[in-house]
Amino acid sequence: MFGAKVSWKSTIHASVRIWAPWNLEVGDYSCIGQRVNCYNQGRITLKNNVTISQDSSLCASSHDYTNKSHALFLAPIIINDSVWVAAEAFVGPGVTLGSGSLVGARAAVFRNVEPWSVVGGNPAKFIKKREIKE
Repeated sequence: MFGAKVSWKSTIHASVRIWAPWNLEVGDYSCIGQRVNCYNQGRITLKNNVTISQDSSLCASSHDYTNKSHALFLAPIIINDSVWVAAEAFVGPGVTLGSGSLVGARAAVFRNVEPWSVVGGNPAKFIKKREIKE
């Protein structure tokens, strides 16, 4: 596993790309779908019951465009319990997704998402509160 901490109760599809396995932690009953790109120079943490849908990107680093050398910076991504990141979404450096939140398909998230919120668009904006019906 090259230093990754992944629960044996989780699923990581064979086509997932993980840049630095030692910077990845995946909790129980979480799934990283087909062709997801984990560009994790910085740490990426998925808690429990997280779904990262196909073709999404998690990017935990960037470059400082205000610095003339464009210095690299690392900023961890934290994805809390019961989050769903839908197909082809992008989650940027330093973002925390609150428990139960949902990131819509093809959304681009550059700021933290409140718990039990649905966000979408580019840049992602609040759409509504997420409610689970029994």
